[in-house]
Amino acid sequence: MFTIEQIENAHSKVKSAADFPNYIQEIKKFGVTSFETWVKDSHTEYFGKEGSNTVSKAQYEDLMIGENSDEEVFVEYLKRIKKVKQTI
Repeated sequence: MFTIEQIENAHSKVKSAADFPNYIQEIKKFGVTSFETWVKDSHTEYFGKEGSNTVSKAQYEDLMIGENSDEEVFVEYLKRIKKVKQTI
């Protein structure tokens, strides 16, 4: 059985996107077969073989998530952010 402490220790080694594959391989060695992270508070539930699982603590207070979205407005917003980042 794996623990949140093991997973958090492995995650602490991730400094960039390039480190992420090693992190995934390390938690697989612990027995993690999948995980789900919740947008509302960024807690994560980790699953293993034979129904084992563990849950991390929430990382922040629950976010308010709208029931409706507007894809066109969202895409436009992302384009604006990209332009700003390119000028920085």
